[in-house]
Amino acid sequence: MNLDSDINIYLKSWKFPYDSLSKGKKITIANLLSHTAGLTVHGFDGYEKGDTIPALIQILNGEKPANNKAIRSMYEPSLKSQYSGGGTTISQLILQDVTGQRYDTYMWNNVLNPMGMSNSFYTQPPPADKENLLATGYYNDGAAVKGKYHIYPEQAAAGLWTNPTDLAKYIIETQLSLQGKSNKVLSQETTRLRLTPYIDSSAALGVFIIKKGNEKYFNHDGSDEGFVAAYFGSMENGNGAVVMANTDNWSLLSEVVNSLAAVYNWKDFYTPKIKKVVTVNNEILKSYVGNYKLHRNTLTVTLQKEGLMIRLDSKTKHKIYFTSDTDFFMLEMAGSEVKFIKDKNNKVVGFDIDDNGYKMQAAKIQ
Repeated sequence: MNLDSDINIYLKSWKFPYDSLSKGKKITIANLLSHTAGLTVHGFDGYEKGDTIPALIQILNGEKPANNKAIRSMYEPSLKSQYSGGGTTISQLILQDVTGQRYDTYMWNNVLNPMGMSNSFYTQPPPADKENLLATGYYNDGAAVKGKYHIYPEQAAAGLWTNPTDLAKYIIETQLSLQGKSNKVLSQETTRLRLTPYIDSSAALGVFIIKKGNEKYFNHDGSDEGFVAAYFGSMENGNGAVVMANTDNWSLLSEVVNSLAAVYNWKDFYTPKIKKVVTVNNEILKSYVGNYKLHRNTLTVTLQKEGLMIRLDSKTKHKIYFTSDTDFFMLEMAGSEVKFIKDKNNKVVGFDIDDNGYKMQAAKIQ
């Protein structure tokens, strides 16, 4: 397959419905893998045990019983990187249409098993003989996810069951392949290509590249219902870490990774900044109060006696510390820079997040 060819050349059982938003430009496989296709649907909520599970084409079209919107263009491809699990789901269908195999079967035979990831699989729902391996997801209030976990037919985007040991094998194989010392899955040339940013400065093909001082790391994180995870692998010095937790508490991950980096002397990985907190006028604080949409989540900003707070759900809230009238940070998001955005009429329209080089925007909805 050609990374730069139109995805509809390879899609057989379904075609991507281009419209005017794509401005006549074609989406490529490289676009899908680097999240530069300009596509909707950031991520997926999954399905409880007992729910009717949609077929892949129903998911792509946003048709019941799928619980997501249709995966369509937001803007023209090759413009910028914006994460789309929807685009990754299209790549799942391409692989199935081209090989004639189920995604989980192909991935086991060609990726997971060759790397020795013996406790990993993409099969959804999980096979009965794997049930004893599976953790239970938990929410931040301590409640368990109903049925232990959700089912994700969007296997490529959200359906991998794995553990830190197996993911560490993937990191090591990537590092060895990059040095030309192993080719269990990819050649050195293809690994270099995979780790090269495409259009965006940090989004490569299936991974994100983060620069820490003079060293580069390949990285990805993610979440399913009641679970969070992140990994980092250095491209030069063999450093690596995997952190997985059955919680919705994202802040736990950076706390652990930064601590590992400090203990094992990863040069320039964790370089905390000393920030001076300022007091912001109460009327300005009131203008920030409201609900904000960030991907699938609604964040609520409230003004309380302890200051301005961001509430992620009914139990989790973070205090906002201002460094100017618009710039702020939260202790739970180590290294992140956040800034409230106003329009030309001085009306608050959202806030921008720069999470260690990964940029997001939350839009104010009320």
